[in-house]
Amino acid sequence: MKISFLNGIIFRLKLRFEQMKLINSAILALFFILVYFNGVSQGLEMGPMTKNTQLDHQFYSLKTNETTFDSSFVFISDTLQLPFFDDFSTNKFQTYQGDINAAGITTELYFRLTDPISNLPLPDNEVFTNQVTFKRVYDFVSNTYEDSLFLPTQVRVSDLSIFPVQNELINLYPPFYLFDSIGGPSNLIDTVWVVNPPYFQDSARIFFQPISDPSKHWLDTYAYHNYRLALDPRSLGVVTFDGLDENGFPYEIGSTATNFADQLTSKPLDLSSNSAADSIYFSFLYQPEGLGDIPESGDSLIVEFYQPLQSNWKQVWSVAGDTVHPFRAAHICLYDTSYFRNGFQFRFRNYGSLAGSLDHFHIDYVHLRSLSALDDTLFKDFAFVYPLNSMLKTFTAVPWDHYKASSDNKMADSLVIKLHNGSPNPENYQNGDISILYNSIQEGAFVLPGFILAESNINYQPRTTHLSLNDCSSGYEFDRSKTGNQQSFEVKASASAQFPNLTINDSTVFYQNFYNYYSYDDGSAEAAFGPTGSQARLAIEYNTYQPDSLIGVNIHFVPSVNDASDKLFLITVWADNGGVPGNVLYEDDVFFPRNPTYGNAVNLFHTYYFVDTAKIAVGNKFHIGWRQLDPDRLNAGLDRNIDQSNKIRYSVDGGFTWLLSPFPGSAMIRPVFSTALDPILGINEIQKTEEVLIYPNPTNGTLNFKLNGTAYYGEFQLMNAVGQILQSGLSSSVDLIDYLSGIYYLTLPQVSTKVYKISKQ
Repeated sequence: MKISFLNGIIFRLKLRFEQMKLINSAILALFFILVYFNGVSQGLEMGPMTKNTQLDHQFYSLKTNETTFDSSFVFISDTLQLPFFDDFSTNKFQTYQGDINAAGITTELYFRLTDPISNLPLPDNEVFTNQVTFKRVYDFVSNTYEDSLFLPTQVRVSDLSIFPVQNELINLYPPFYLFDSIGGPSNLIDTVWVVNPPYFQDSARIFFQPISDPSKHWLDTYAYHNYRLALDPRSLGVVTFDGLDENGFPYEIGSTATNFADQLTSKPLDLSSNSAADSIYFSFLYQPEGLGDIPESGDSLIVEFYQPLQSNWKQVWSVAGDTVHPFRAAHICLYDTSYFRNGFQFRFRNYGSLAGSLDHFHIDYVHLRSLSALDDTLFKDFAFVYPLNSMLKTFTAVPWDHYKASSDNKMADSLVIKLHNGSPNPENYQNGDISILYNSIQEGAFVLPGFILAESNINYQPRTTHLSLNDCSSGYEFDRSKTGNQQSFEVKASASAQFPNLTINDSTVFYQNFYNYYSYDDGSAEAAFGPTGSQARLAIEYNTYQPDSLIGVNIHFVPSVNDASDKLFLITVWADNGGVPGNVLYEDDVFFPRNPTYGNAVNLFHTYYFVDTAKIAVGNKFHIGWRQLDPDRLNAGLDRNIDQSNKIRYSVDGGFTWLLSPFPGSAMIRPVFSTALDPILGINEIQKTEEVLIYPNPTNGTLNFKLNGTAYYGEFQLMNAVGQILQSGLSSSVDLIDYLSGIYYLTLPQVSTKVYKISKQ
């Protein structure tokens, strides 16, 4: 969804809120001759992402016909006053939701065909063509004919597909030809009509809705508000510029083009009562690369100021691409009299690759204020640098069943906390704390000693980021007596220094979740990685709380520069052999390989269930990953904020030699266990009295659903043998008539946790 601006923003609203679902086409697996290949291209590679699925949005429109702006909304922005400040610790991006009953809303109806003299719309029955039409008279006596061209009608034709409306004057003609004759047997005139004449009357209505929300500072969302991609920011939250649009997709996928990509535009500000004498300065922090991709020297981040009277954007600052460095300050004085008007704006833009999550720049602490000075560039704040990830040792998530069955303390004994003292002076520390809540009621707490938070210094050092390891392994533990198949605990952490600052950055909140999988990652990919070479293997080591049975694996695949969604691999589970993968406990059938699936679900992971719903018994320590049939990198997500690279191994020689990953980070590959949530996350086991019937099976056409002998209408998912979703929705049946013969899988997650094997004849 692109948002364009002219006295506001065009936005399409859908009254029926339907989440867009990515439907992946089926891949038919053929017979493969497996040959071990060992070449110079083999190894473990890391690369940038070309898609950020965390930015996938819902799309809203009042009409299904997207060839017209009919029933769209133009949002007229409110105007802000000085000072303007955003440290991106919270979301200050304007959201747009059209409401035809909103206060102050107006509407206007535009017609496609109008009279250029009277400006009145032409009648609905008026139809034209831009072909020159005529009347032809045939003379039977002389065997000749004469054509008389119809006179054109000048019409103002408006383009109703985009707003603002563009129009042009066009000479149009009647949409028919007349054929007459003289000296013959008949005096009848034949009419031949033009098929589907292109010019006919149409209309489109647009709504103008004013915005009044001074808590929101930004008009667009092309740039990415996040808490993970920058390297040691000075507080929670930054905005990142790259080659992805506001929906997380490349502006031009597969392209080598460089151009302007993201932009971040402020709301209008009223500076009409100000002048250069007020010493107004614009400041911000910036960083190239961070934990993302290095912007080349030809790439840049720029700042532009808007001159309201001239309707012109003027570039006032820029910086070229570079390797990562600590955040630096930019400080720009407003001296041009053209800025001191009602309607002044500023915006950031980046110039770089349009092909994906590439050429990163990050900004923070955007501040526009009066009574500043040339040397006033200090951003004095004491803040958490990153959110916390987990209160558990090693893992960010574990199955609730496993945690309940464990007896020893699993709480983190070296919880990583990063704090930044933005003061130019040493500042006294204070003790911090962690509170753990369940259903909004506090159940436990920990003290964070200030001496440890300050890295055993008497004070927090000036303008320094402090990293501390905090022991939370004594005292409170998550309550194992709680019933249910999954649990979630709210964790709040706070820390402060003894000087005035932005208190919103003195705390952070996250949720410790217990589902049916183990994970090392925080759910945010900063890069894509994987081995290269035919028959290369990737294995992630897990040392779990107890032996159990695996039913599949969650993998977060992300598109990189080369699309790998058509490449093939086999899910593999290995026993442990002295810290490296040993005997193969499970591997997919070579006749039914898998493909990387770029899922758009909320958790961004795709679940690959084992073939024939197999359950694979594993000990406490095992390895899970894949054997790839293609030489190309498959691009699993790599979380670069949590370093568990010692759990990542790869092999390029058939599994004889296993090497450790050279890239710091955690693989976004999670083993899924057979628990009370088995196998669909979040769905409890159904009662034994409930019986699901899917018939006929085998089938050569339609499958029908029954629950306890009665036709059942509800949610379903149809998958192929490699786990790709072919159909999903709400129905009492599913049609397979257009699918090839073979094995398919069906789930009815509202009533059953079982995966049904379907045979299509």
